[in-house]
Amino acid sequence: MDNRGYYSQFGGAFLPEILAATFDELEKMFEDVKNDPGFWQAYEEIMSSYSCRPTPLTFAGNLTDHFGGAKIYIKREDLNHTGAHKANNVMGQGLLVQRMGKKRVIAETGAGQHGVATATMAARFGFDCTIYMGEVDVERQRPNVFWMERLGAAVCPVKDGTRILKDAINEAFRDWVSNMDTTHYVLGTACGPSPFPEMVTYFQSVIGTEARAQILKVEGQLPARVYACVGGGSNAMGLFSGFLDDPVELVGVEAGGKGLNSGKHASRLCAEDASIGVAQGYKTYFLQNSDGQMRETHSIAAGLDYVGVSPILSDLKESGKARFEAATDTEVVEALSLTIQKEGVIPALESAHAFVQAFKEAPQLSKDDIIIINQSGRGDKDIFTVADAFDDPGWKAFITRKAKQYNA
Repeated sequence: MDNRGYYSQFGGAFLPEILAATFDELEKMFEDVKNDPGFWQAYEEIMSSYSCRPTPLTFAGNLTDHFGGAKIYIKREDLNHTGAHKANNVMGQGLLVQRMGKKRVIAETGAGQHGVATATMAARFGFDCTIYMGEVDVERQRPNVFWMERLGAAVCPVKDGTRILKDAINEAFRDWVSNMDTTHYVLGTACGPSPFPEMVTYFQSVIGTEARAQILKVEGQLPARVYACVGGGSNAMGLFSGFLDDPVELVGVEAGGKGLNSGKHASRLCAEDASIGVAQGYKTYFLQNSDGQMRETHSIAAGLDYVGVSPILSDLKESGKARFEAATDTEVVEALSLTIQKEGVIPALESAHAFVQAFKEAPQLSKDDIIIINQSGRGDKDIFTVADAFDDPGWKAFITRKAKQYNA
């Protein structure tokens, strides 16, 4: 990254003048903590005592035998506190908020995991908390909405636009403009204006640092490939950060939705209908039309249903340092089902995108090769969507009974 927040041609900070001073303060504070060993020590301490770091690296022996190729390991971010990698970023930003002396935090969320993590952090540090969430995502991620509210956060459904993640981000920025003296925006992914892409990657890099050390300890060699799903890009950047200087192939997997030719997907880095543009304060690949108007996106996974992508990942694509693929909704449900049955672990729908591509490629690799899949979150939040996709009769009967009880 250069001193203007760019990664090659991507990134930057396209801001209204009213936010300039707030971003200057944030950038200075972030530079200070990067140069303060005591800050990282405090971060590691809270992540080990309050969360679950280091998270395990699990050998998936049954899946390895099933595919007959490379050894498959799973980085278990689902075992992190609040059930996903999101805690890594929000606890780090929480420590920043303490240093800045602010008392209120706001956040956007799609899948709800970032919202739950932010609400948890706010409860831990004693901050007021408001979460913006698209109305569509409120409905499909109701369990996470329940927990955010129990944690004391105000959850604000966003009814503008397509009522998903990009609209929640827009609403959070509107709030911040009105309350910047008292409020910090805990952006949840490695997107947005500088310094957010670098800052979120900084806190998420703990994933890749751990995974690299763990695989060397267990196997004595580096993996051939590492896989992560890609929405905004925080879990991918977290894993990739540990291997950027190694001869390891970095594979990001986007939401292919109903197919890349269907117009119903959220793939920015491997779809022909994506192009470079500027929106929400930064420059990257967006799903947009020729007039720069954002297209509607679709994914079975709420956390991947976003119109843009990290400028760092865009740079890695252009430089050839990372490869990007897409997984369809149907493939995701099939990979999720297989993983549950073979290994007894339940990936989030977002994470299952990475499993799809890994399963396609593992049989092509040697048995001496190793791959790592980042299980960025756990799948219990997706119970409604997954049960519907499986067309589970027992679940339908349960929901019907509950509905009758509430309506009685």
